[in-house]
Amino acid sequence: MKELDPTVVLAVFQEMLGPLLWVLIAVVVLGLLAFVMLLVHERRIVSRRLVGAEALGVIGGALALVLMAKVSSSGFTDAGGPADWFLIAAVFGAGLVGSTILVYTVAGWWSLRRQSRRLGGAA
Repeated sequence: MKELDPTVVLAVFQEMLGPLLWVLIAVVVLGLLAFVMLLVHERRIVSRRLVGAEALGVIGGALALVLMAKVSSSGFTDAGGPADWFLIAAVFGAGLVGSTILVYTVAGWWSLRRQSRRLGGAA
């Protein structure tokens, strides 16, 4: 395989994850949309919320590795070369970043909802 064809990559992920692939894609798209909407609404990044989301993001990275081990036919002990370890690090990083964004977004919208209830209005 000399070229990286996106349809082949999609077919491989579809074979490995099955219907979970489409659930994960929906979570990514909706999560990013909600994150952008939150940033537009707040016009800043709340550092305290970000630090908490990053801490929970480490758990998301670990869960991404667990998911990778479940859907692949090989485990971590089969990793032999630098490309294998790079892929493991990339999966952990994607899980970390994705879960950090999702936790930050959920916490942000939750905080805004609590503030609007406290003020007696529906924002």
